[in-house]
Amino acid sequence: MMGPALPPAFLKGHIAHRGLHGPGVPENSLAAYAAAVEIGVGIELDIQPSADGAAMTFHDDVLDRLTGEAGPVAERDAKALAGIALTGGTGGIPRLGEALDLVAGRVPLLIEVKDQDGAMGPNVGPLEDAVIAALDGYAGDVAVMSFNPHSVACFRDRAPHLPRGLVTARFDAKHWPGLPEATRARLRGIPDFEPLGCSFISHQGNALDMARVLELKAAGAAILCWTIRTREQERIVRQIADAVTFESYLP
Repeated sequence: MMGPALPPAFLKGHIAHRGLHGPGVPENSLAAYAAAVEIGVGIELDIQPSADGAAMTFHDDVLDRLTGEAGPVAERDAKALAGIALTGGTGGIPRLGEALDLVAGRVPLLIEVKDQDGAMGPNVGPLEDAVIAALDGYAGDVAVMSFNPHSVACFRDRAPHLPRGLVTARFDAKHWPGLPEATRARLRGIPDFEPLGCSFISHQGNALDMARVLELKAAGAAILCWTIRTREQERIVRQIADAVTFESYLP
């Protein structure tokens, strides 16, 4: 049985991957979120924890690629992370609450909680709780998702009113070398969709023809996909996908 439906605003078609980022506008920055709001597209953003348990909008689990600093994000507190400039921009790493204040319901927000277990296992919970706390009282369209089914289970159990989904993929060994084959095979089959009360998946864009994806679509699930980088790719995936998470071009 599906949980809360994905709000219709998500199905208008375009969701900016990590915000509308580009030269001078780093991914997952307040500037990227503002740019998406300006053109009226949804926003996909990523969540990692600070050392003091805050939900921060940042993709990687280490600072190295996106800042001039190095080491795990989770070893710095929220105040320290806010003071670390994102490479190519002027601002620091935002809290989720700052992103919510900026967006203020003007466009839908798709929140991906990054796996904290390390192997898609059950060692999760504190970061999900931080996201739930940040969202308390937020009136805009929002949905939560994760690759880790245990993370999504936290939202089902602790915030059942939030629309929730799974980030899904082909889970090939090349791109998921740290996951055992048994885990990859299980996740590939998307067996947790119904038990978790999901209403959507966000699936690997070049693997939308997987039988399980088509089965879910036929059953009424909303199908989003990632990450589309050209209008031609978008034309192809829209034969199956209801909306695209895009970057590197304007819709």
